Amino acid sequence: MRNTAKLSTAVLAAGALTFGLTACGGSESTSSSADYSGPLVVAASPTPHAEILNFVKKNLAKNAGLDLEVKEFQDYIVPNTATEDGSVDANYFQNKPYLDDFNKKRGTHIVPVVTVHLEPLGLYSHKVKKADALKSGATIAVPNDAVNEARALKLLATNGLITLKAGAGNEATPQDIAKNPRNLKFKEVEAAQTARSLDDVDAAVVNGNYAISAGIKPAKDALVLESAKNSPYGNFLAVKKGNEKDPRVKKLAKLLTSPEVKKFIEDKYQGSVIPSF
Repeated sequence: MRNTAKLSTAVLAAGALTFGLTACGGSESTSSSADYSGPLVVAASPTPHAEILNFVKKNLAKNAGLDLEVKEFQDYIVPNTATEDGSVDANYFQNKPYLDDFNKKRGTHIVPVVTVHLEPLGLYSHKVKKADALKSGATIAVPNDAVNEARALKLLATNGLITLKAGAGNEATPQDIAKNPRNLKFKEVEAAQTARSLDDVDAAVVNGNYAISAGIKPAKDALVLESAKNSPYGNFLAVKKGNEKDPRVKKLAKLLTSPEVKKFIEDKYQGSVIPSF
């Protein structure tokens, strides 16, 4: 997008190194003398997160006195490490189970600020029109990060394709499958690659943002689609612990849950992205 800056690999690597040094120092919160002047820099996945932020930037931020800068990231790791080390001020791309797992494994201190939307996870295929048409031994691509893989397996279980063992939670893997009547095989790939793998597998479970980026319409094209009812997977604005009171963050949180943003999401995504407020 014209108004969106993209970080180079070198910059991301430098951010990761900075994070490592910070973690060694044991810093868990911002300094009491934190500088809240200048633009609020927010890391985001391109679709729909950066699109929503750029709508705010173009239409709402100026009147609210907010200088907003959006940086796109293609992965689910660097936005958090960059927020942790201060390369960016906030991020908008993830859900609570993913963040809890990330903080636990990476020693980061990222916290939610406000939930904005849900992207239903879906099962897609270029080879069959219905989930029931998947043949015995079919290969399904699933995201390889712990939370999204478990989420994908729960989607398949909810729709009767597999049965998970009792107690399988947010870290479930194919080893937690109790019954697999179709003898489905699973190919674990990066979440960003699931949509691109559709020509190489029989079906793929794809996160909503990556589906939209690939020109897929979840509400129309999914063989099965995650329900929004009582979902813990709403995507939110997040900051490093201690920065929740940043006045710029408060302004953005208010704008992201405004009637204008709700209408933008509903009009643009037609049910493929659902407002959570």
